[in-house]
Amino acid sequence: MNNCVPMRTGRMAGLLTILVASCIVSQAMADESYEPAEGSWTLAVLPDTQIYAEAYPQHFHAQTQWIAEHAKSHHIKCVLHEGDVTNKNTPEQWDNAAAAMKRLDGVVPYAIAPGNHDYGPGGNGATRDSHFNEDKYFGPASPYAKQPSVGGFFEPDKTDNSWHTFTAGEQRWLVIALEWAPRDEVVAWANRIVAEHPDHSALLVTHAYMYCDETIYDWATKGNAQTWNPHSYGIEQVSTVNDGQQLWDKLVSQHASFRLTFNGHVLNDGTGFRSTAGAHGNPVHQMLANYQMKREGGIGDMRLLEFHPDGRTVDVRTYSPVLKRFDTAPDQQFTLDLSEIHGPLPAPAK
Repeated sequence: MNNCVPMRTGRMAGLLTILVASCIVSQAMADESYEPAEGSWTLAVLPDTQIYAEAYPQHFHAQTQWIAEHAKSHHIKCVLHEGDVTNKNTPEQWDNAAAAMKRLDGVVPYAIAPGNHDYGPGGNGATRDSHFNEDKYFGPASPYAKQPSVGGFFEPDKTDNSWHTFTAGEQRWLVIALEWAPRDEVVAWANRIVAEHPDHSALLVTHAYMYCDETIYDWATKGNAQTWNPHSYGIEQVSTVNDGQQLWDKLVSQHASFRLTFNGHVLNDGTGFRSTAGAHGNPVHQMLANYQMKREGGIGDMRLLEFHPDGRTVDVRTYSPVLKRFDTAPDQQFTLDLSEIHGPLPAPAK
């Protein structure tokens, strides 16, 4: 496979200054050196854990254990899982995943958006059958579904499309977690949920939305030029499918409350960022983070977003509790102003 060519060349001067300053931090920073700003809160994001569930469950456990142990000190208010929880949608791998995620039960609210490897025979993503929806894993009778933060599900007997609420930083937040390759009726449902919560800032987590070249998936325009588009998996034989551009056009851009989107799925350099205005002029910051192609499926790398008390500033960090280090490359550690449209991130040094 060809790597995506980084297109992160421009950036406003103020943000560049912040980025340069942040990169002075040691590449081997220990976790005890990370002290959140007073009054801030943290959103934790788990990228594709599929290789952990298959072969390195200890790394999955390290991630959720770190989150549980730091929930109070780092004011972690919610955890998002970007999907591909497993690699082959087998009971054995779901057992590993459920055991790791169980560490968060009753400690931190969490939302999961299953990925293509969580559906179909052998995780081929071509059907909508998934062990995810079984009660012994994350189904309707599971601790996941019974969280107080859960607002509801698209289908009464399935939990792979969900909405959640939490309060942080004196602000109400709404999480929309959507299935792999969301169906038209799921997108319509998500629109209704967001419209019913106009006083909440909205976050979208779904497995395949943004690509690694700073654009979003757009099958109609780019087709196979963007590899792994949901439309290329054959799932349209059983249902409708929406990729990133369709989700932007039909859902994200249509609501003034949307602030951020998160996804995994994409290989190559596994990272991407774009900031664009919705139909109401609101900046929406969209980011891809995936580390499965790295050694042992990612060595525990996950995203930590620290929201400052000013309600605007967000520090994005990439941290591994396995290695006990932050990745300070400019596409892995940066600062956002939620109220502004930002340019692409600088490319990491070669």
